[in-house]
Amino acid sequence: MNIIETTISGLKIIKPHVFSDERGYFMESFKSSDFSETTFIQDNESKSRKGVLRGLHFQMPPFAQTKLIRVTSGEILDIVVDLRYHSPTFGQFCSVTLNSDHKYQLLVPKGCAHGFRVLSQNATVNYKIDAPYRPEQERGLRFDDPILNIDWGETEGVILSPKDRELPLFNPNDFQGILW
Repeated sequence: MNIIETTISGLKIIKPHVFSDERGYFMESFKSSDFSETTFIQDNESKSRKGVLRGLHFQMPPFAQTKLIRVTSGEILDIVVDLRYHSPTFGQFCSVTLNSDHKYQLLVPKGCAHGFRVLSQNATVNYKIDAPYRPEQERGLRFDDPILNIDWGETEGVILSPKDRELPLFNPNDFQGILW
């Protein structure tokens, strides 16, 4: 696998080695020795239709999550926002297109909010996580926050959950003193 560093520290694009021939393809989608700094404990999967936007979500310590994200069907625009107050990229975002054709994965570190918009008719997204989901520790930010100024592409008619519609705007002071 090849690892591509992004502008956000710890956020990595993983390019697996894919072996293709007339029969199809083979690849290692996960090998624990490649992620020795993280112990993933659970796999999650979501399926969404075109126009769905999920996020921006994160969990507070001590249940903050590292995520390994992979699209097994379709295509998404994946967005990650750095919420680590002392990071040089605090409050900045990185966008990556993930799809089932190129099979790239995204390693999202603790202390980052994550969300995506479905670009294809449908998309199935798999997540490996290293901490359990705790509803009381779940937080989020509005996708259309004017301070973050994220370019999601076309958002006319975007489909949001009621919970995601009510997420708060980004306030940098809310992240002072948090140890991710």
